[in-house]
Amino acid sequence: MILRCITLIFLTLVSLKSFSQDKKFYIFICFGQSNMEGNAKIEARDTTAVDSRFQVLQAVDCEARGRIKDNWYTAVPPLVRCTTGLTPADYFGRTLVANLPANIKVGIVNVSVAGAKIEVFEKDSYELYLATAPGWMKSIVAEYDGNPYARLIALAKLAQQSGVIKGILLHQGESNPNDTLWTKKVKEIYDNLIRDLKLKPKKVPLLAGELVNADQGGACAAMNQIIATLPQTVANSYVVSSAGCTCSPDHLHFTAEGYRLLGKRYGLQMLSLLGYKLKENISH
Repeated sequence: MILRCITLIFLTLVSLKSFSQDKKFYIFICFGQSNMEGNAKIEARDTTAVDSRFQVLQAVDCEARGRIKDNWYTAVPPLVRCTTGLTPADYFGRTLVANLPANIKVGIVNVSVAGAKIEVFEKDSYELYLATAPGWMKSIVAEYDGNPYARLIALAKLAQQSGVIKGILLHQGESNPNDTLWTKKVKEIYDNLIRDLKLKPKKVPLLAGELVNADQGGACAAMNQIIATLPQTVANSYVVSSAGCTCSPDHLHFTAEGYRLLGKRYGLQMLSLLGYKLKENISH
């Protein structure tokens, strides 16, 4: 009997150790609509030489790519769903691992819904928004078990078993043009994430990227004026410039090169907030 108890205690300790949190595994939560999901075609240069220190927690099953949801993989794009493209998260992560000490890993959790308003991530009222959403959007949401926010939380909690959440990345707004309540809605979602994941807001910044800039003829560039006011509503938030980030002919989505530059800027901003000396200027 005593031997059995000792064995059970030993197995419990081993189990706990196997799921111990690695403080040198930095986790970043990403959410938004099509630009965070990734719209540009993935090029050969984006799939080669991806550092294994950069990981993605698979959000959905992707049999064609040999990926099973809820498992970590080297962050070879696509990082969101099976058919999505390049995302700012790609070069955000690559920028981090290129500049962080070699013993630090970076992990991405990304749940994004193309074409969706910010309301799709509202914890208590997302169903009201989805009730009138088009069928194709509902199909995307179905891949997240019908509730994008809940899926994001579930993945983030799973990620917390492996590492430490260090920041939140947002790219959204094309579907909320001229919405003066956007910053308030974002704050509510951010506050819910902080609360549900038991995080400390002073230690977990929110980085929000601008939409396609006016210098590229951005179709929703006026929304950047509202996005610019986010730090007035969310104390620990920062806006990432999209100036000079090239876009596709629809003037809504970035080109692959535009995503690379925007993702790099997200990364440089986060490195600065983490206290690392930058090798490059954030504006470049």
